[in-house]
Parts: sequence; structure tokens; C-alpha cells
Amino acid sequence: MSIPLIPQDKESSFVTDATQDTETTVDELNGAGHDLDDPKTERSTSQLEEEGDIAADYIEELLDITDLDGDIDIDARDGRAYLSVNSSQDSNLRLLSKPDTVNALQELTRIAVQAKTGSFSRLILDVGGSRQARELELSAFVDHAVERIEAGAASAALPPMSSYERKLVHDLVAARGFSSESEGEGRDRHTVISAA
Repeated sequence: MSIPLIPQDKESSFVTDATQDTETTVDELNGAGHDLDDPKTERSTSQLEEEGDIAADYIEELLDITDLDGDIDIDARDGRAYLSVNSSQDSNLRLLSKPDTVNALQELTRIAVQAKTGSFSRLILDVGGSRQARELELSAFVDHAVERIEAGAASAALPPMSSYERKLVHDLVAARGFSSESEGEGRDRHTVISAA
């Protein structure tokens, strides 16, 4: 399998905003605007497993090309395929585990999956525990926002982020007994937290 950076059948590109850790997919740039939180975009387990297998092949070839070692785990849950790349030994895999790099690889992997399946992919890629590190960072954002609200602010807005990260934030906020909602469009979509 060769790694297509751009599918041959359609002109594609992606944008990752390094300062805000947001993602814009090909279809969003073209105005289709998939709502990744929309239950109508749910996939069957077999479709998710197929996405995971295609993504694993893509990432495995990338690791071979870059001469990096990594074990790939595939999981299907909550209507998404999850791909984790980890290494049991001290490897240079940490070179790929920076958040901006993981987001870029995730978008490339989604495009590769879409090129094979013809369907938009909601796949989540984790390299070397980068997603867990980002969840801790999001938790700190929520803690700071909650402190501001408890100090008297009516609401607190977080920086723009991907739909997956916004869902994590909504879950964190609800667990703390506050309410939240997403506001804005496209790359400016962000979460606003307020008292329940």
C-alpha cells in the first residue's frame, strides 16, 4: 500500500491551526460542514472496524517509511474508530506525538480512509499518549473557567477546538455541575461555560 498524501480522485487539502489546536477538514473547507456530533453520522461496528483497518495500514506504512517502531491498537466505540500508536521501547515515536503533528496525521489518515471508503471518517488518532496529555490540558482549562465563574463571572469561553475536544469539555463541565454549549462557526467554534 502506498501512502497517498492527496487522493488521486479529488483535490484535497487540510488546515491545522497550530496556535489553537483546531482542525478544518476538506469538506468543511468546501462548505459541506459535517457535524461530528450529529448522531446521523453514526457508523456500524463493521464500518468502524474497516476504517480502523485502513487507518492502521496507512499508519503502519508511515512508520515503516520513517523507520519508527510502534504498536497499533484499533478500537471502535462511541461511533468512532480509535487508533492508538505506542511503543514498548524507547523509540523516536515521541517525534510524532506533539499535538499539532498528531492532528495533522489524523487528518491525513482520515483522508486516506475517505479515499478508500468514500465516506467521511470521524477516526481519532492517538500517538504516544498525546490524547491523554491533551485531556489533562482541557481539564485545566475547565478548572480555570469554573474558578472564574465561582468568582462571579457570568460565563467563561474556552479557545476554539475540534468537535471531539469540545465533547470532552462538555463531559468535564457536566461532571463539575456546570453547563456548557458550543458557539461560533467553523474554526471559531468554541465552548462557553456557565453556572447550571
